[in-house]
Amino acid sequence: MHEHWVIPDIHGCAKTLRALIEDLIKPSKHDWLYFLGDYIDRGPSSKEVIDYLMFLQKEDYNLRLLMGNHEDYLLKAYEVELKQKGFLGIKPGNRKKREWLLLGGKETMQSFRLNDIKDFPKEYLEWMKKLEYYIELDNYYLVHAGFNFKKSDPFEDKDSMLWVRDYDIEPQKIKNKKIIHGHVPVSLEFIDISIRNIKSYKFIDLDNGCYMTKREGFGNIVALELNSMEYKVQYNLDL
Repeated sequence: MHEHWVIPDIHGCAKTLRALIEDLIKPSKHDWLYFLGDYIDRGPSSKEVIDYLMFLQKEDYNLRLLMGNHEDYLLKAYEVELKQKGFLGIKPGNRKKREWLLLGGKETMQSFRLNDIKDFPKEYLEWMKKLEYYIELDNYYLVHAGFNFKKSDPFEDKDSMLWVRDYDIEPQKIKNKKIIHGHVPVSLEFIDISIRNIKSYKFIDLDNGCYMTKREGFGNIVALELNSMEYKVQYNLDL
């Protein structure tokens, strides 16, 4: 049986990701790897993370990749920067860029060896623009953050798929399937409880805050295999 692995927020931790894939998961080219977004920011190696994912794609591994709010932040900050026009040599401030830099964008710029966001390589921006917002599987919906169940059709609200934190799930709106997401860091203990009790839970949050290495119970990348509900934990090798 082919394996189906779900991998949440990586946040610029390329060594940790490689160890998870190559030492713990060891996927064949018949298996599937689903990534929940937030490949960049906070950690030291955002460029290397994307390079590695691009390499896996070129080597014909089966990958499906979701957009995260950090990719969304970068894309919007870049677009604002391009559209801004100065007056008498003075440009208005780019609030989106300032916010993104404070939320880990500074480390991403350093990873790409850039001083100006306008110089961000087009190849990487185009790669991000092609990321999916959600994935429907037989028993699960995979999404970075969640869905807006206040809408009659929660799949209309892409912004919530990237940013929402608290929401009450209405199972009938998602065909009574479970949600697997990242975005909000939770402890390994909570992840374990959610996986072991998935029949009574409506969701699994897999984000263990890989960059949160100084907080007990956090600081790892977790990967969940959907057939066996086995999970792997790779401690952070980057920070």
